[in-house]
Amino acid sequence: MAGTEIDGAEAPPKRSKKPLILGVVGALVLGGGAFFAIYSGMILGGSDKQAAAHYSSGKVTDSMLGSVAFVPVEPMIISLGPESQRRHLRFQAQLEVTPAYQPEVALLMPRVLDVLNSYLRAVEAAEFERPTALITLRAQMLRRVQLVTGPNRVRDLLITEFVLN
Repeated sequence: MAGTEIDGAEAPPKRSKKPLILGVVGALVLGGGAFFAIYSGMILGGSDKQAAAHYSSGKVTDSMLGSVAFVPVEPMIISLGPESQRRHLRFQAQLEVTPAYQPEVALLMPRVLDVLNSYLRAVEAAEFERPTALITLRAQMLRRVQLVTGPNRVRDLLITEFVLN
């Protein structure tokens, strides 16, 4: 008797896949729109393109001169570790800063030198031989300097001397 009740019960109706399909299509459309907005510079980057166009014009204007200051980093000689056969790196740079923060960044120069020296000493000697080494090292050093000096104080790190002996 119990078997007849189970056999006689109706199967639950199948759920429609329409909401799932609409959700996936909506997510793809929104993701594509977000990608386009960020990639084209409409969101998170419009000022970089304007600044690049401004600087690439080749004309130095008074507004450009007043919005930038440079703080020199003292020349450093770094030994590259035991596996590098007693090689040394001569390094010198300039920090591009907002003029209002120039005195603060200059005051923090001992900390900047410490973080740069520590980082360059820790880099493996084989890293210096890679073709993209300077780009990678520059980005890493800039990030460390920005952490030491605080947000929005150092815009860029300009390497003026990078010689392996």
